[in-house]
Amino acid sequence: MKIVTWNVNSLKVRLPHVVDWLAENKPDALCLQELKLEDKAFPAAALEAAGYHAVFIGQKTYNGVAILSPHPFDEATVVRNIPGFEDEQKRIIAATVGGVRVVCGYFPNGQAVGSDKFAYKLEWLAALTGWLREELKTHDRLVLAGDFNIAPEDRDAHPDWKDEIHVSVPERAAFRALLDLGLIDAFRLFEQPERAFSWWDYRMMAFRRNFGLRIDHLLVSPALREACLGCVVDKAPRRLERPSDHAPVVLELA
Repeated sequence: MKIVTWNVNSLKVRLPHVVDWLAENKPDALCLQELKLEDKAFPAAALEAAGYHAVFIGQKTYNGVAILSPHPFDEATVVRNIPGFEDEQKRIIAATVGGVRVVCGYFPNGQAVGSDKFAYKLEWLAALTGWLREELKTHDRLVLAGDFNIAPEDRDAHPDWKDEIHVSVPERAAFRALLDLGLIDAFRLFEQPERAFSWWDYRMMAFRRNFGLRIDHLLVSPALREACLGCVVDKAPRRLERPSDHAPVVLELA
C-alpha cells in the first residue's frame, strides 16, 4: 500500500503534474494540500478520468485539502475539519482507505513567532492533537499525512536557515506532542541522505542549492510501524516546469 503527501500549491496550476504522477506511481492514497480551490471548482471529472476518486474540502485562494484514491470512499467515514474546533479555514480531511485511517492536514504556517497567526497555529495544533487522541482509540491503523509547516529537528532544516518560524521551540514541542500520542515519524524509520528536505523556496535558486526544509510528514500509529517498508521524498516533480515548491513524500506499507 502506498500513501503519499504532497502540497501542490494550487491544484488548478498543478493538475497536469498530479495526473501524470498518479499514472506513474499509482498510490492507494494521495493526500493533497493547498488546493486553493472552492469545492465547486474541484477537478473531480479529470481525476475520475485518471482512475481516482476524491474527497475534499476547499476554499477560494487559500488552503484546501483532498484525499485521492483508486478505491471508492465511504462518505460516512469522512471527516472535514477538526471536530469541535471552530475554524473557517479548510485544513483537515480524514477518510478510511483500505482499512487505514488517513488524515490529511495542511497545518498553519504561523507567519512569525509571536504573531496572531502563530498563536492560531499553536491553538490549531492543540485541537488536532486532542482530536487525534480520540481517533486513535477507534482507529489503531492511522496515518497522519500533510504539510506540517514544522521542521521537527535541526537536521530537518538547512544549517543556514535563520528564520525562527518552522523551527521554533513551541512548534517543535507541538510536533513532539503528536509523537507522544504514539505516532511515529515514518521517514526516520529508514536511513536517509543528509539534508533530506521536502520544501524549497522558489527564490534564490533554493532547490538547486538544496536550501530547504523537511516540513512534509507521514506519521504512523504503532500498529503500522512493522508494516512500513520505506519512506522517501520524490524530488522529480520539483524539477518540472512550474512546479509546486514542495515535493511528494511517499510511504510504502506492507
